Amino acid sequence: MRKIVHRHLGKVVAGAAIAVASTAVMVGVTLPGTAGADESGGTKGDDKAAAAQQLGQDEQGAPVAPGVVQEAPDEGDKGKGGDPLTDDEIARAQKIAVNRQTFAASENAEGERGPQQLTVDLAESETGGTETSRRADVSYYDYRDDTLVTKTVDLDTGKVVDSTDQQGVQPPPSRAESSAAAALLIADPLGAGLKADYKDAMGKELTSPDQLRLSGGIYRATPGAQPAALDKCGEHRCLRLFTKVKNGPWIDTTSLVIDLSAHKVAELKH
Repeated sequence: MRKIVHRHLGKVVAGAAIAVASTAVMVGVTLPGTAGADESGGTKGDDKAAAAQQLGQDEQGAPVAPGVVQEAPDEGDKGKGGDPLTDDEIARAQKIAVNRQTFAASENAEGERGPQQLTVDLAESETGGTETSRRADVSYYDYRDDTLVTKTVDLDTGKVVDSTDQQGVQPPPSRAESSAAAALLIADPLGAGLKADYKDAMGKELTSPDQLRLSGGIYRATPGAQPAALDKCGEHRCLRLFTKVKNGPWIDTTSLVIDLSAHKVAELKH
């Protein structure tokens, strides 16, 4: 793992140089006033108009009022029709879907009370018509029994109108789950290489997931392709992490799998 960081550092530096060069090319291509000009530099009328604009005047020499940037309209408490859910609607949907009884009986990725929130989306209309009520699909994962729960709530009536429980279904992990997986990895002996590479890159200790930029992918067990400790991945919620030092290089941790359900880390066979 220690060699991987240095190799990535080289890629980062090279990538930055390419990005700067590409930006310079884009600036040269998109300079204002060049589009549509002929080889002699454009027409006199165009030159006159450009000069007038620089002086804050129209083509007749009259002053032009300065442009005004309008503020975005307030989002409001409630959207309409097929509009995306507002922040207020998302918060309300989560509150309706997870009542006190559900909260007390479920468990999140860190082993604490309460379900692991995943997504809140506008529910599709079953009729395809223009229903006036707004509905939302709220999905969360209950680590207590490894169940994906999706509840459809009516935001107008404040009631749950449909609910499904599924096991063995593993949607993409949330940011909170990736962070929980990283915390387990940092605390585990198999995370020693990650911590050593981080110290090589940054000159200080890695102690928290907040020091990394994380994305995660679901890992499912494949017969004969992993140690026995990962045989339940798919039934359990297991993640592989893609880790990047903030303002630094990538560190390869893809050979490590974190079983969030069992709170264990294992290394894939090569």
